[in-house]
Parts: sequence; C-alpha cells; structure tokens
Amino acid sequence: MTAFTVMSLVAVAFQLMLLVGGGRASNNTMNCKLTTETPKERDALKLLEPLTNKTFSVVQKTEKDKTYTYEFQVCGDAGGMKGGGLVQKEDGGKAVLVGNYTSTQAIHGSDWVMLIYGEGEKYDQHCSKEKRRAIIMISCDRSTEAGPLKAVLENREWDKDCFYLFELDSSAVCPVLPSKLSVGSVLLLIGVCSFATYLIGGFLYMRLVVGAKGVEQFPHYAFWSEIGNLSADGCDFVCRSRGNRREPHTPTAVATEPLGEEPEERDDHLLPM
Repeated sequence: MTAFTVMSLVAVAFQLMLLVGGGRASNNTMNCKLTTETPKERDALKLLEPLTNKTFSVVQKTEKDKTYTYEFQVCGDAGGMKGGGLVQKEDGGKAVLVGNYTSTQAIHGSDWVMLIYGEGEKYDQHCSKEKRRAIIMISCDRSTEAGPLKAVLENREWDKDCFYLFELDSSAVCPVLPSKLSVGSVLLLIGVCSFATYLIGGFLYMRLVVGAKGVEQFPHYAFWSEIGNLSADGCDFVCRSRGNRREPHTPTAVATEPLGEEPEERDDHLLPM
C-alpha cells in the first residue's frame, strides 16, 4: 500500500465523517405546529434549532409579593408539561400553561425572531377569559449562544389579545457575515491543509506500516530529496539551447571587377600607339 493510497483512504474517511455528522443534525423545531404553515415561518423556526433541548427560566416577583417562575423551551416540553412551550409556576401553586408550541407563529426580521405560543390556559377573570398567549422576542447577540430569559411584562388589562412578553438574546438569529477571504486565500488554505494531511498521513504510514526510521519516515523521501536537481534540470531544459550551434550566415563580398582579366591588360588600349 503506497502513501498515496493511504491519503486517499484518509480523505474518504473524513468525508464519511462529515456526512454522518450532517445526517445526525437535529430537527427538533418540527415539533412546533404552525397555525399557518408557510416556508417563511418554517425557515424562521429553523434558525432557532441551536436553542432546542434547552430550558430557559426566569423568576419574577409581583407587587403582591407573589413569586412566579417561568420556564421556556423552543418546541419542547417546558416544566415537563406536554405541549408546554412556556409554563408559569407559582410558589406553592400549580403550573399554568401560558403558551402551547402546537399553536406557533414565527416572525423573522433582519436580526430577530418573534416566537408566539398560543392556546394557553384560559384566564380566570381577566381578558374576557380568553386563552393565554406568550410572545418571546429573540434578538441577535453575537457574544452569546443563548442569554438569560427576561420577563418584560404581562399585559392582561385589555378585554382581549392579552399576552406575556419575554426577551432572549442569542447568536442563532444573527445574520451571516460575508466572508472576507478571497478565492486565492481559500485555495491557499485548501492547499496548505491538503499538504499537511499528506505529510501527517504519509509519516504515520512510513513509520507504522513500513517501519522506516529517521528521515526515511518522510513520505516519498527519495523524490523530495531530488526536487532541487529535478528543478534545475527542468530549468536547464527550458531556458538553455541544446545541440550544435550554427555559425551565423554572412554574405560574401562580390568582386566589382570582371574575372579572368588582369589590370594591366585592361589598360593597354589607353596607351598611344
């Protein structure tokens, strides 16, 4: 088995790991049932996938010295209550379903997602005894994966459309920053990573399989040790001419006098007789 074959196997194994990891990606936001199923709202929910399987809680004291604990989950059972996206617990009292994730709305802005849980338990006296509703405003904050849950207010003074309002900061809803790497930088990084993988894989193969020692552990050592001479030979072949050189052709001088006559003979007719 050559070092090239080992490198190919390493690359294939790495790709399989990526595929397996991608196949195990969670899809817990599908537990949420949208009141109106639209691609835009479903995409807004998908942004909240990193926040699933986590319980966020906040304690709030009222003016009547009552203490309430609110528990919230993204498309999960908060407080162990089936379908309870947001649950209210009073000290010494029963748990109250504020919002049900089987009745969800999701509104996506530039750097925020508004999650609305409806179909909670009915009010006893307020808001025309309508069902409770929870609004969770999740805003972008790149410094934290998921900040603490904050209780903003409980609006129950209206005749209808009352709600509980909460805030949560998270980097999950932040817009993707454009890459600052050029194409050349990306190609350079790929080349460096590929060469590093080749060196490490080849070294392990030569040491563990072949049993090489010293500099012989370097993959394709014979080739790399001759790379300087090979480069010089290539440069010599391209840049220098080979074979016998021809002398430049120079024209021969042409005689201005006719051949076969001597100068004296040509001047004889000029003498007086």
